[in-house]
Amino acid sequence: MALDFAAGCIGGAAGVVVGHPFDTVKVRLQVQNVDKPLYRGTFHCFQSIIRQESALGLYKGIGSPMMGLTFINAIVFGVQGNAMRKLGRDTPLNQFLAGASAGAIQCVICCPMELAKTRMQMQGTGEKKSKRKLYKNSLDCLVRIYKKEGIRGINRGMVTTLIRETPGFGVYFLTYDVLTRSLGCEPDDPYMIPKLLFAGGMSGIASWISTYPVDVIKSRLQADGVGGVNQYNSIMDCVRQSLQKEGWRVFTRGLTSTLLRAFPVNATTFATVTLFLMYMREGEECSIQDCEQPSVQLQPLQPQTQPTSM
Repeated sequence: MALDFAAGCIGGAAGVVVGHPFDTVKVRLQVQNVDKPLYRGTFHCFQSIIRQESALGLYKGIGSPMMGLTFINAIVFGVQGNAMRKLGRDTPLNQFLAGASAGAIQCVICCPMELAKTRMQMQGTGEKKSKRKLYKNSLDCLVRIYKKEGIRGINRGMVTTLIRETPGFGVYFLTYDVLTRSLGCEPDDPYMIPKLLFAGGMSGIASWISTYPVDVIKSRLQADGVGGVNQYNSIMDCVRQSLQKEGWRVFTRGLTSTLLRAFPVNATTFATVTLFLMYMREGEECSIQDCEQPSVQLQPLQPQTQPTSM
């Protein structure tokens, strides 16, 4: 289980660096005012942020996921690996159940982290240098929210996070399992790494598509109140108002940037985790063989025993 946690940490850090700019664009598109939109689409949003706020504007709020996603991925891969060992059989259904349980547990960290990230990403929209910063950094953001609203405030959006993450991670691990089996990702395969990258990227895309409408509502609830006025009273009120003003297309806002982000981030994460675990386990096997060999040499009269294989 320790290896699963370590692999998750490494994969999480790699994924954040690759994907954060796309996430900033996604959030801006999801929560922008439909009556006075700042951005016409994904690429216009990219151009506007770089032009108005510099390239660093795309990395606003990265402190929160750099701190949180590393631990989140450690929890996800650790819990998922442990759950698979408890379930016993490696089947697609068990992959879904193990992934769903991991997704539900990591919400405790994921929800406050994404709240801080969203608030930081919305701060100083359209300004190269913010004249008045409400939050100094992600930690200061959470501290201020806690002082003003308490525990309930820093867990704003927890229900929608649970609704998104539980089935989302189930689909995530199920898709990866099915694809790696279909593609035949064996250690001696010369095309193993490209196959792992493809399977990981497609797993991320499938996961996001399965729960994306919930993510739109979550982002809107977590960004609500940034200007001092709360627009939504509840999840259903947010759904109702969003549908009335923007129609069903509201649930696809920011989807393009999300999918553009999902493939490289999850390809990097899954490939990193899989390769790390593979090489570490190979190292463990070598260590076991090295430890067993002297005991055989010291007792030549006993029958030779085969080294344990893990």
